[in-house]
Amino acid sequence: MEPITRRGFLATTLAAPSISTNWETPESPVVDTHLHCFAGAEDSRFPYHSRAPYRPEAPATPQHLLRCMKTGGVHYAVVVHPEPYQDDHRYLQYCLSLSPEKLRGTCLFFADRPGSVEKMPAIIQGNRQIIAARLHAFVANRLPPFGTAELTNYWKVTTDLGLAMQLHFAPTYAPALESYIRDFPDTPVIIDHLGRPMQGTQREHDRVIRWSRFPNTILKISSLASQNVDPQRPLLPIVKKITKAYGADRIIYGGGFHRDATGKSYQQYRERVGELLAHLPDIDQKKILGGNAFRLFRFGV
Repeated sequence: MEPITRRGFLATTLAAPSISTNWETPESPVVDTHLHCFAGAEDSRFPYHSRAPYRPEAPATPQHLLRCMKTGGVHYAVVVHPEPYQDDHRYLQYCLSLSPEKLRGTCLFFADRPGSVEKMPAIIQGNRQIIAARLHAFVANRLPPFGTAELTNYWKVTTDLGLAMQLHFAPTYAPALESYIRDFPDTPVIIDHLGRPMQGTQREHDRVIRWSRFPNTILKISSLASQNVDPQRPLLPIVKKITKAYGADRIIYGGGFHRDATGKSYQQYRERVGELLAHLPDIDQKKILGGNAFRLFRFGV
């Protein structure tokens, strides 16, 4: 299957203040495509949103992230804008400003919230490090408005801005999302956390695996801890099924950073991902651990 291309995935120029992050990038870069940063409850500059579903007390700062990246062998990373900030992106913009060359980000808007999607163009045009918009369909009382003009508009605005759509969902909601993947074939669709196999039945998750027939889909191996909880459904066979369906060119990895992470723990997480990919040739493992994301998210430009 042809590698995914992205129409103007990012602008070729980036402008932001930076800190020193000029450590050497090897021929096979490592790219963590999924992490969250939090300013913490005591930082009044970046308050949590009034609708925040959770509020981390302790910070997980971009400064700590960059230190862990340097000592843990991660060359580039994607800061996934978390729900506590809702559609207030000031902290994300701050994080990305610290290292335009090393960091990318995702945004979060709400199709059914008046004025939310309308803010997207100004945010994206003001920060071309943002590479995807995220959509949550995971908790029953916080679902997107499936089958409405509002959700179609969110997907269209995301497409028009040259972003990918990043899906975080429980497999039971896969049928409600499938038509959007089909109807927007030029929009890359990033499937978070292996499609959450342990948060649905095998039959439900098999539908996510069959999304590999859509050439715009990219599957992310991430959130391993939450996926390794059912002794009757070990993770390795699921990963093998995924790699067979999607192929090495359409899989990326993410995870391992948190407030208590160290360079060593960050590296150990990646080694765990590598163990799950041991059935693949070395060249394919390198694609998944960084080569694909480096190209898709235009790092190094």
